[in-house]
Formats: sequence, structure tokens, C-alpha cells
Amino acid sequence: MFELTHDKVHDEKRQGEAFAALAVAASSQKKFYIESYGCAMNFADSEVVASILIDRGFGVTQNFEQADLIFLNTCSIREKAELTVRKRLTEFRKLKKENPGLLVGVLGCMAERLKSKFIEEEKLVDLVVGPDAYRSLPGLIEEAETGQKGVNVLLSREETYGDISPIRLNSNGVTAFVSIMRGCNNMCSFCVVPFTRGRERSRDAHSIIKECEDLFAQGYREVTLLGQNVDSYYWVDEDKDEIVSFAKLLEKVALVSPLLRVRFSTSHPKDITDEVLFTMAKYGNICKYIHLPVQSGSTRMLQMMNRTYTREWYISKINRIREILPGCGLSTDMITGFCTETEEDHKETLSLMEYCEYDLAYMYYYSERPGTLAERRYEDDVPEEIKKRRLQEVIALHRIQSLASMQKEVGKTAKVLIEGNSKKSDEHWAGRSDINKVVVFPKTNNDLSKGSYADVLITECTAGTLIGKIV
Repeated sequence: MFELTHDKVHDEKRQGEAFAALAVAASSQKKFYIESYGCAMNFADSEVVASILIDRGFGVTQNFEQADLIFLNTCSIREKAELTVRKRLTEFRKLKKENPGLLVGVLGCMAERLKSKFIEEEKLVDLVVGPDAYRSLPGLIEEAETGQKGVNVLLSREETYGDISPIRLNSNGVTAFVSIMRGCNNMCSFCVVPFTRGRERSRDAHSIIKECEDLFAQGYREVTLLGQNVDSYYWVDEDKDEIVSFAKLLEKVALVSPLLRVRFSTSHPKDITDEVLFTMAKYGNICKYIHLPVQSGSTRMLQMMNRTYTREWYISKINRIREILPGCGLSTDMITGFCTETEEDHKETLSLMEYCEYDLAYMYYYSERPGTLAERRYEDDVPEEIKKRRLQEVIALHRIQSLASMQKEVGKTAKVLIEGNSKKSDEHWAGRSDINKVVVFPKTNNDLSKGSYADVLITECTAGTLIGKIV
């Protein structure tokens, strides 16, 4: 099971028919269970892990009580995520007392940073495996079955898992994640990712295109290209003597089929280029939606965060997006209460939000992460009550903007990719528009099905959903 536990994976997908088939085939095998936490990359990694284990004869279960192996694919980006994982591991430790043969493992970003605590001090787990070591899992499991601890947290400069076909256990059969690169070279002072996922390396373009073609042939109609910083994708096709930039990769994926929608995440403001924007404008099946994390509206804060751009530069990038892609959906990440942040810095964040009018924002108060540049350089000196108060002000402003963003769509016609039934009624379809807004509408056309496109006139809205009818 891949349990959705983070807002960034804001679409709770249903288990597909493939899961049921795999579960039946696995009835007599040792079974594994996975819960995933954090960003979309973690969920995509869990699909790679599932492929590796199933290829080695393991089965899968969505019930942890039936599992012989339990894995938590973890996130270190904020303290809350780590506390959630620790609580879950404590629960599984109780389960191990009832089932001594059960193995519990930690995968992902927490693995490298907390390996000794998990294994030696707290004795919570049997396996600890970092993001670049998933190929070693079968061997590590064999070690753990003998009573040894299975540990591999080595980072790689080459590993991309490009030759592994992910098992889409958590898919609705319509949308899928496709990893195009791993790691990050941006040393943002608040972020632990470069230390837990290593440096950037791009997956070869041929394997990416092949994965997208296979997904389309299986009935998928949308792919999201994933990377910590997709705009820095860079791969050299030596056979054709061609440099494949992210813009060229986007084009190649768009050309798989005009019926295959293409999204991507995440972009770093310093790296997204006009070439990418013009490629988005050229192809109708590349969704007009960009996640462009700003983190703060204050140039002083941005410099301390080592974001390598100013407030003014970011605003100019927003202006350029609107010039080339009118109506493009925009989302962001925002941190309140970073080291030394003043009320004036906070006001600049609010005013930047007022200017950008984001459709969606992921908002947090600063949580110091061990091992980051900020931990070594700065004092975490903003009191928590002030961090939380500023966060609430940011959230309150965004709620106003989010509703206004939805209201702008009323009266327009949206092309919606149907992802399944509405959560509230089997008499309604639910899907997303090109600019990533959830749309719900009645099933008045019997020719439509999951994976179909529908032109929907938006007649009303809530703060989070557009409501319409087929035209």
C-alpha cells in the first residue's frame, strides 16, 4: 500500500485492477506493505521499490497486518514528518512482538540521516535503505532474516533507476508519475535534500519516452515528470550528438500523443527558461500550470535561504510566465519564521502573494533540520508562536486568493480529464482542468468513461472545486 500522507500529493488515488491481480498472484508469497510520506518523488520511489521486490518473487498487500515486510518511505523535509514516522514505527514495534518474523524497514530521506538512531539506540527497525540503494533491498532482506541489520544508505552519482518499470500500485489508471532525474545541486540553507538524495543526475531521455509510451498504451492519459529541479534536466544523446534540455524533453513527451497530458514538478525559479515556456505554449497537451516555489517575499530572507534570486527577479519571472502563457496556473511554497525574519520581511511575503495571486500554495512555518546550512550558520531565533501567527496570516490571505481564483473560472469552458467518480457521488465525474483545478460534473453523457476528456462549462464553484456541466 502507498498511503497518501502529504498535501503535495493532494489527489487521493484509487487502487487499480493491477493491484488486485498482483495480490491474487501473491497469495502464497512473502508479502510487503509500503507507506509513503513526503513529496511526489517518494511516492514514485515506492513504485520502483515495489517493482524490484515483485521481480524477486515478493507479493504485495494493502493490509500491514498480513505483511511479512513493512516499509516506511520517509521524508526529512520537516520535523512533523519525522515525528509521524517515529510514531508509526513505534506502533509497528508492538506488532513485531506478536509476530517475531516480521521485518520493518525505513526507506528514503530519513534513512541516511537517522540510521544509527533507528537501529542501535531505539531498535525500531531491521532495515535502513537510502534513496539510491533500492536495488540492494532483496539482499538486505536476506541479511535481516538471519538476524543481522540490513543497512545501505550510500548515495550515488549515477543511479536513476531508468531501467526499472515502476509498479503502479497506487494509480487510478489515468495519471502517473515519471521520474526524470534525482538529487539536487541547489544548496538552499533550510533544505536537507542535497544531503539525503545526493547531487543531480538526469535519467536518459530514451527510457523516459519509453515509459511514457508504455503508460499511454496501457490507457494512462496524464504523466507528471518529476525531479527536485526538473528545469536543470540535462542529458546528452551520444548516438545523435544531441543535448536534451528540459524543454526538449518536454517536447519529446508531448509528441508521444496529443491525448497524453504532460505536467511537471518542481521548477526552481532560477532555472525555468523562456524555451520551456514557449514549448508549453506550442503544445496543447502540455498543461499550463507551473509550481514555482518562492519560499519568501523578502530579498533579505531569500539571500539567507541561498535561493540565488531577489524578490524583484522572481516577480519578473512571474511577469514573463503571464506574458508567454496567459492564464497559466501558478502554485508555490512559502516558509514563515525563517531565521531572523522580521515583521517587515513577513509583510513583504504577504505583498508578494498579493501580486502573484497563486492558485495554490503549500505553506509551512520554519522547522530547523539537522545537517542543513541554516543549522550550522544561523540561530533559529523566531519564537514558535510568532512563526505560527505569521503562517496563519499567510494561509488566511491564500484562502481569499484561492476562492477568487476559482471564481474566475465560472462561465468558462474547461477541458477536463476524467479521473473517476466524484468522492461524494457516483452520479458525478471528477477530473482536473488544464490549469490543475478539480472539476465535478454530472454523468449525462454515456459515451464518457474514466480517462476520457470532456468539455465542461463551469457554472459555480467552492473554494476547492469547480462545478459544471458537459457542453
